[in-house]
Amino acid sequence: MIPALREVDEVQALYLQYLQALKEAGFRGDLSPSYASRTVLATDNSIYQVLPQAVAYPRDAHDLQLLAELADREEFHKVVLSPRGGGTGTNGQSLTDGIVVDISRHMNRILEINAEERWVRVQAGVVKDQLNAALKPHGLFFAPELSTSNRATIGGMINTDASGQGSCVYGKTRDHVLELSTVLLGGELWQSAPVSDERLGEITARENRAGRVHRICDEIARGKAELIERKFPKLNRCLTGYDLAHLRQDDRFDLNSVLCGSEGTLGFIAEAKLNVLPIPKYAALVNLKYDHFQDALRDAEDLMNAGPTSIETVDSKVLGLAMEDIVWHSVSEFFPSDERPVKGINLVEYTAESEEELERLLAKFTGRIDAAIGQPGKSFGYTIARGHAQVNRIWGMRKRAVGLLGNVEGEKRPIPFVEDTAVPPEHLADFIAEFRAVLDEAGLEYGMFGHVDAGVLHVRPAIDMKDPGQAAQIRPITDRVVALTQKYRGLLWGEHGKGVRSEYAPEFFGELYPELQKIKAAFDPRNQLNPGKIATPSKISPLLKIDAVPTRGERDRQIPAQVWDGYSEGVHCNGNGACFNWNPDDAMCPSYKATRERIHSPKGRATLMKEWLRLLSARDVDAVASARKFREQSFLVTLPGRLKNSLAKARGEYDFNHEVNEAMQGCLGCKSCVGQCPVKVDVPEFRSKFLELYYSRYLRPLKDYFIGGLEFVMPQLSRWPQLYNFPLRLKPVRWLLERGLGLADSPRLSRKTLAATMDELGVPYASRACLEAMGPEQRGRAVILVQDAFTSYFDAEVVGDALRLLKKLDFHPLVAPFKANGKPLHVHGFLRQFERVAGTNSAMLNDLAASGVPLVGVDPSMTLTYRAEYRKLLGDRAPRVQLLQEWLAGQRDHLQQQRSRLEPASFRLLPHCSEQTNAAASLKDWRDIFDALGLELHSESLGCCGMAGTYGHETAHRETSRVVFQQSWAPHLTGDTADLLASGYSCRCQSRRFAGVTLRHPLQGVLAQLRVGG
Repeated sequence: MIPALREVDEVQALYLQYLQALKEAGFRGDLSPSYASRTVLATDNSIYQVLPQAVAYPRDAHDLQLLAELADREEFHKVVLSPRGGGTGTNGQSLTDGIVVDISRHMNRILEINAEERWVRVQAGVVKDQLNAALKPHGLFFAPELSTSNRATIGGMINTDASGQGSCVYGKTRDHVLELSTVLLGGELWQSAPVSDERLGEITARENRAGRVHRICDEIARGKAELIERKFPKLNRCLTGYDLAHLRQDDRFDLNSVLCGSEGTLGFIAEAKLNVLPIPKYAALVNLKYDHFQDALRDAEDLMNAGPTSIETVDSKVLGLAMEDIVWHSVSEFFPSDERPVKGINLVEYTAESEEELERLLAKFTGRIDAAIGQPGKSFGYTIARGHAQVNRIWGMRKRAVGLLGNVEGEKRPIPFVEDTAVPPEHLADFIAEFRAVLDEAGLEYGMFGHVDAGVLHVRPAIDMKDPGQAAQIRPITDRVVALTQKYRGLLWGEHGKGVRSEYAPEFFGELYPELQKIKAAFDPRNQLNPGKIATPSKISPLLKIDAVPTRGERDRQIPAQVWDGYSEGVHCNGNGACFNWNPDDAMCPSYKATRERIHSPKGRATLMKEWLRLLSARDVDAVASARKFREQSFLVTLPGRLKNSLAKARGEYDFNHEVNEAMQGCLGCKSCVGQCPVKVDVPEFRSKFLELYYSRYLRPLKDYFIGGLEFVMPQLSRWPQLYNFPLRLKPVRWLLERGLGLADSPRLSRKTLAATMDELGVPYASRACLEAMGPEQRGRAVILVQDAFTSYFDAEVVGDALRLLKKLDFHPLVAPFKANGKPLHVHGFLRQFERVAGTNSAMLNDLAASGVPLVGVDPSMTLTYRAEYRKLLGDRAPRVQLLQEWLAGQRDHLQQQRSRLEPASFRLLPHCSEQTNAAASLKDWRDIFDALGLELHSESLGCCGMAGTYGHETAHRETSRVVFQQSWAPHLTGDTADLLASGYSCRCQSRRFAGVTLRHPLQGVLAQLRVGG
């Protein structure tokens, strides 16, 4: 709902009138002037933060035309529009104080694939990896490679003329653009492609905007040809953003050379026709190790003479961060640890159309390397990754380098502001040596990685932008790097576009800059399209300046240090956007994938949380102290205030808390962000802190108390399961649960209790006396199974079968007495109660663990609570509870002795998302267990199932839960599902609920293969 105009200032009134006019004109997309939406889109992956007036999400090109048509009306000449794709720019390209036009939510369809002629037609919001996934069955791919390829949109790539790894062979985005559909100011939809002079003459004769644009560009291309030839550097990463050097090629005029790299300053890219290439059939990657990073840079020039597809470099800082990241388990075999420290790495890729050709290239290359080993400045060793699967794992590690640099200790964080330079590759080592001297002189630490074959290196100095003194270094360091880049005849912007750093465009373009202004004026005479970037239409309109645009640090420093530290799980989000991952079969942030709403992403929630803390601090409210005070107060003391505020909420009174709460409620609590975010943003942790404070001000829904207390009543209810299960079959009861408590499809208690199975198997409860009575042989095979409420009471058959298998495999299992784990309490922000429960449970488990018998848990989500939430709360006092497969994998020798007792079989594992992202090595443990027993196990790649504990059972989230399930899990549950296994309770429950498929636990799969009598 748009607020009444009398409540807003003149600027806001103009934008609200514009939004209203859009609605009345038939705008079919979404329009949001909400503070939450604006706040989330106020940042990208740069140091800047600019609050827009609103966000528009066009549904199609017609919506874009409406935006441009209305903006051209006299009453809206002061309205500013800026397109946005993935929002991962490092220079503030898509930031604006006007309207953000987010193309990615709706305009993300692949319209046509012509495999025979090797081209595709896509909407601008299509993600690069999404496109390549669609092209892969045809043996084709869209070549320009980016570290952000799983969230970067094609429109964003075109607007920044993006490129990355392999650009020396494959070129930049512009090299693959065949046609563009661009909406010009005024609403005209123009189709641009290379044209003959005859066709150009027809276009320039027109009096519309397209005609004027073509006339101006053609006049510049002809009249300034000599100056253009002299001024534009001959680099692989040529000067982009109004690329005059490629306006005329092969006797044809190509307006796309100007549009590519224009960053939305000339129009809105709606669709693109792109050239695609055959996927190389064979690939290998040689991983070279060096004693010094400078040696890796200098050696790269010699390596390029060997004709590889690409050469990437990584310094020791980035490599060290990768070793501490989830990604390392997938690549560690290629970087074996030894006594000789690695200070630099070159990754040299070769591709070929036949295995014989690839091996010939590798033999020739490695022969050169072998001959040079031991020589000063050369590599001291290497490994080789063969095949696309292995190669892509290493490239995956390299792609994470961008985000990994943000995951350092302390408040100084490597940030992008001089990270995109490009110089002739033969000068790169000398250039970087002087670059490092600049940073060393300033006393800054930094990390480096990049594309040495193209002369592009990403350098990120570590600065605490909350400190005004450190933030002031941005200007002098940038000025020195600009001068250094010009000295080596390079560019300040080699890859990621200009954005706010367009301030230096006049210096680099020189006498040609006024020509750029003419182009801008022809497209956008009033400077309404992403103003202040690349060029302005006249001297009256200035370019933005790097130290005059608001930064995130300016807002962050308004949050007191104790509050900042108290919410450390989210304050360091750097906008890298890894949470905008397109792939539904990747576990990262299912709520964003299901909704396509930025507020429902880790970045969105972290941004809102920081703004919430800032606004509280502005009112002298200390969030940490307030939470502490609330925990000390009784329920009755806080009740009157919560009643009053809840009544105000019911009346519709605005409170930013509600917008933040909406974003937090959408979180599934799957913790994939913790494992997959390069800077380890932990949404469930700061979400629980927010909910605790939010419900100190407002009344909680009844469902929260029901869910939070469920663990405590389960032992009693399980004694008479039918008294619980039978009412759930009755429609009035289900209606009451849905309408009254907000809970749907409540699970049934297991008919046969775990206690009954334990009696049947002779499995005892663990106790000090029981453990002390065991002999050495029995103790060596003993293990204590730690119960959780979900599997013990709702899936007792799984726990019983696990005990049955362990006994049959000659282990000695015991079961810890049940105590509440407390995870549901933590999820819903009952932190005072969680602290008490965690302390009680830990005391019991630590007492059992003192015997030396290992503790293991069955359900991944509940078990991982001990190494996450418990450890954060209790530190070293948190009990050590392993996942069942982690312990079993350590019993490999014993398992191999049992393999003759099992019938061979092959299975597919559907892993729990928390297991994948927070205990990634445990998936290999499952494979090792099955291998030791003579069974095959293949882990499927898939995302979240959408259940996430009780999330899927909450009525408000049921449809989102269904969408999440349909996106990834549903396609895996078609056809024959007999060989499918699922490690998570939630996953098995969701599969029965939405697909009618009953999945077995991995140990149930093993149990079924035991021979009769085994």
